[in-house]
Amino acid sequence: MKAVPLMHPSLSNARVTHFQPPTAIMNIERIDHIGIRVTERQRALDFYALLGFEVALEVDFDAVLVLKNAKGIELNLIVNGVDTLGSRNILMDVEQKHPGITHVAFAVEDISACRADLTAKGILITQGPVSFGDGHVSLFFRDPDKNTLELRSRLKPGEEDQIEGLSFYDPKG
Repeated sequence: MKAVPLMHPSLSNARVTHFQPPTAIMNIERIDHIGIRVTERQRALDFYALLGFEVALEVDFDAVLVLKNAKGIELNLIVNGVDTLGSRNILMDVEQKHPGITHVAFAVEDISACRADLTAKGILITQGPVSFGDGHVSLFFRDPDKNTLELRSRLKPGEEDQIEGLSFYDPKG
């Protein structure tokens, strides 16, 4: 198996600078939750259950289902989507590039175990495993509404030689 570069060649001569955050009144601490618009309630619940999420709260005044996993990661499924593109994602699957959040990335410990789990559950991996040259490896897949999800893991020393099919990321897929 060939070695995958841990750093993109364009970064080899990059000057490292230390980030100095500006002093701010608004001190954002972390992401609280992620809202994902879906078209079919039960289909979305069944899919996200495969990823370890379950309903934590369902309200009667809005089309929102609050899901959480065992680590406390919160997703809000907004169940009012309308498919006008024939199961295509307007941010990822059309030639014109629209502004918006293109995907959600979840940190995981073991990318190989996640790959095996996705495959065993019949979830199609649309890209990966791929390296970005920054010491991480990722897998990309879609939910039933074509929202793009990423699982991302830090590579351990020497691990890049053990991950079957690992390649450098190609933005064209």
